[in-house]
Amino acid sequence: MGVLDGRAVVVTGAGRGIGRAIALKAAAEGGSIVVVDSGCEPDGTGSNPAVADAVVQAITSAGGKAVAVHDDVSTMAGGEAAVKVALDNYGQIDALITCAGIRRDAPIWEMTEEDWDTVITAGTKSGFAPVKFATIAMRQQRYGRIVMMVSDAGLGAVGASNYAAASEGALGLARTVARDVGRYGVTCNAISPLARTRMSGGMSEELRPPAGVLSADATARIAPPPPTLHWEAPDHPDDPKSVAPLAVYLASEGSGEINGQLFGVRGGDVLLYSQPTIDRQILSYGRRFTLDELDEQMPRTLALDASRPVLA
Repeated sequence: MGVLDGRAVVVTGAGRGIGRAIALKAAAEGGSIVVVDSGCEPDGTGSNPAVADAVVQAITSAGGKAVAVHDDVSTMAGGEAAVKVALDNYGQIDALITCAGIRRDAPIWEMTEEDWDTVITAGTKSGFAPVKFATIAMRQQRYGRIVMMVSDAGLGAVGASNYAAASEGALGLARTVARDVGRYGVTCNAISPLARTRMSGGMSEELRPPAGVLSADATARIAPPPPTLHWEAPDHPDDPKSVAPLAVYLASEGSGEINGQLFGVRGGDVLLYSQPTIDRQILSYGRRFTLDELDEQMPRTLALDASRPVLA
């Protein structure tokens, strides 16, 4: 028995990397999978249907059920197609896991409008489009699980302003979808994974950021994990397979009480991020602060020991 027995699961960006690992794990847990991937390059160019087809072949060869969708899910037609294939082939859609995205890194002063628009669309609309159509069916079913991959880039990734903005947009989308659909038996959560893929490359090792620049984890005040002294798997802790168990769990019936949360995966470890909260405040008691007052008060109150990401 698997935790996804009898469940139909759509995985976008499932042709490679994290999405592929999740699709294979979901199939191994009994899920009937829709493998969605256009087969594009990490920068969004090109397409190759063989990428998604290879994952379908791997699943069916192992006795599982899978069909491929080659559409671009950053379009409304592509998002609808991914959901429609699940409904047509399996009669339902029980889980949607969004992993599609691209990168075109450059310092902000060198970022082109095309690179900005393309990455933002790939990172946010590739979540919005399939989620929109999935929630229509899930509301009718009164059941569903949505899991969205995001990134710590939004905490401050050097040279990746477009990717950072896209990630934060997807996170905001996930939190809002959770509120929209929670009353219908549907959940939506996000995962910020650390993994070695074609898109992230050496970033899985925190890349040794430029001198004087904090990593995203350091900016978020995430303590470095203790060294893994006895890693049991034959592959590296940062292999995409490390992300799959959490994603599949959140896509399963057993996670029904978890909604609107952001989790992290670091090797074998799972993290829960806190929701944004007010750290401290100064009160005006019914009037507006003057600039002179702020000039005096800020260094001694709100700005005291405020983090400066550009400093080590």
